[in-house]
Amino acid sequence: MAHDGEEGYGLDATRRRLVVATSAVGGMAVVAAAIPFVASMAPSERTRAAGAPVEVDAARLASGELATVEWRGKPVWVLRRTPEMIESLQQDTERLLDPRSVREQQPEYCRNDLRSIKPEYWVALALCTHLGCIPTLRKDVAPADLGPDWHGGYYCPCHGSKFDFAGRVFRNVPAPLNLEIPRHRYLSDTRLLIGADEAGGQG
Repeated sequence: MAHDGEEGYGLDATRRRLVVATSAVGGMAVVAAAIPFVASMAPSERTRAAGAPVEVDAARLASGELATVEWRGKPVWVLRRTPEMIESLQQDTERLLDPRSVREQQPEYCRNDLRSIKPEYWVALALCTHLGCIPTLRKDVAPADLGPDWHGGYYCPCHGSKFDFAGRVFRNVPAPLNLEIPRHRYLSDTRLLIGADEAGGQG
């Protein structure tokens, strides 16, 4: 028997409550079903965070221009060296701590005077090997600034470490090692893949 203000209190109301309850349970099932789907996407995010290789079109760089890209959360330089920059790498090598790149700061294929695959293009992590500061490219500097024998290169403003245009560290500065060169290879004459090489190595 229906009372005032209680119309629909019987079977219809029960059905409505059942529909609402079923919908709520169904909604929870959708959410539960979505969790594995979201989790299945996580590995690709982790892979990117771990450092998937990065492509760089070096042809866009003008001669003498430096570009910075991000790889594994770190800045990486790509420098298009001028003939003068390349020539300077043969001068005053006795002032360098490791001119022949004996220490393993580069892949084997970059263990040469230019520390590169091709003379014109040079790739390196943009982090000083002293305390991880970012050096600056110094192409034209007055002798009074960095010394009369300075031929240009990279200067770390944090503690005064100096590197040449191949990232080789000078003697008597805080940095103990040459700049690190990551694995890389060429996809074409000017297109670089940073983070992987021909042998399949990464890092």
